Amino acid sequence: MKQQQQVALITGAGRRFGFALAQALLAEGYQVIAHYHTSRDGVAELEQLGAHSIAADLADPQAVLAMIASIKQRYQQLDLLVNNASCFFNNQHVDNDLSALQAVFQVHAVAPYLLIHGLTELLQAADNGLVVNITDIYVDSPSTNYIAYCAAKSALANLTLAFAKQLAPTVRVNAIQPGPILFLPEHDSAHRQQVLAQTPLKLEGGLQPMIDTVRFLRDNRFMTGESIKVDGGRALNI
Repeated sequence: MKQQQQVALITGAGRRFGFALAQALLAEGYQVIAHYHTSRDGVAELEQLGAHSIAADLADPQAVLAMIASIKQRYQQLDLLVNNASCFFNNQHVDNDLSALQAVFQVHAVAPYLLIHGLTELLQAADNGLVVNITDIYVDSPSTNYIAYCAAKSALANLTLAFAKQLAPTVRVNAIQPGPILFLPEHDSAHRQQVLAQTPLKLEGGLQPMIDTVRFLRDNRFMTGESIKVDGGRALNI
């Protein structure tokens, strides 16, 4: 009997890791639900490859609930949920803009909570239901320049543990803690050299190690409640 097509929901699928992971899963035959908000850069390309795109502002809980309802109406199962979407604001930004402070916690903690809780039935309907939360190496050693961001990512790390307990044995919940995988365009040469100097492996990791780790968590069915650092060892030095 032919196996039913696997379904993956990736938040923040329009760029960087979310986009690369969506491409990889589409190539494996997944039906990918590509969430985006403002970053639609790669979504049109994903649609051409067969992805189903869905727009929602994860800082708005009602928009998240509407997205959940739309997915439940269209799909019977969800094999993989990757909570990848992020907003990265420093102290000055959130101190001067209350909406930015709220967005940090809504996007990194409230939205993943709602998505995991609201899509539990679809995850349980899959043969190997898996949630992968993208946290950060700074959940263990927070940066004083990004206090709200680090706190919100720490909340997501705690959600990982709690849902892993609650949803076992039918759904597994794990996390990945990325380090310097891909510099942003605004990172100048001095910044890049400083980060790499603090990274034992002296490399900008790229997106493939993150994709490989998602596959590892998917294929190893004896792992739940775990958090894997993909950082070239940088967490050792922060």
